[in-house]
Amino acid sequence: MKFFVDTAEIDQIKELNDLGMVDGVTTNPSLIKKSGRDIIEVTKEICSIVDGPVSAEVTSTEADTMIAEGRKLVTIAKNIAVKVPLTWDGLRACKTLSSEGHMVNVTLCFSANQALLAAKAGATFISPFIGRLDDINLDGMQLIEDIREIYDNYDFETQILAASIRTVNHALESARIGADVMTAPPAVIKSMINHPLTDKGLAAFLEDIKFTKQKIL
Repeated sequence: MKFFVDTAEIDQIKELNDLGMVDGVTTNPSLIKKSGRDIIEVTKEICSIVDGPVSAEVTSTEADTMIAEGRKLVTIAKNIAVKVPLTWDGLRACKTLSSEGHMVNVTLCFSANQALLAAKAGATFISPFIGRLDDINLDGMQLIEDIREIYDNYDFETQILAASIRTVNHALESARIGADVMTAPPAVIKSMINHPLTDKGLAAFLEDIKFTKQKIL
């Protein structure tokens, strides 16, 4: 499973990238706003750090403008994936941009039918939002499972990018189902290492070696 980090904070991206935990980055207008930086400037810097796809989202809702924005975004770096919403205008933009050889991430997916349409339009990535479905008492993980089954049935090349991941359980279940990619905030990725028995075992080892008064260095 590929790990994309869902942030526009440069220091957080660098930290995880140095650990080999970053296969790509996803951004959106809300994350750019939070970073307090210019969208082109921060996206260019992220692309210089990360070798994998960097999703940069269009700001228009009309297809022609989305296409124009997408064409501008891909000039930032070769690893840009243009992020478009799952609307008919977004799918039109997806079809045009993907036909031109650009990576496209279709976002705000909440149903398997939507995911099927995105694949037909040539999306590189489909981003189903797990956490937001859970928020309204629907099963976000079931959506990932449904999309996986449909894509496998017809050998679609569109990669399932599990998004709106809020917990380590979301990450685990996405991997179990077979999502190609997950994108998560840095805090969620970092918390995947936590386990009380690891902490307990390490504390016991340290206490025992302290008792022997031995050192390696």
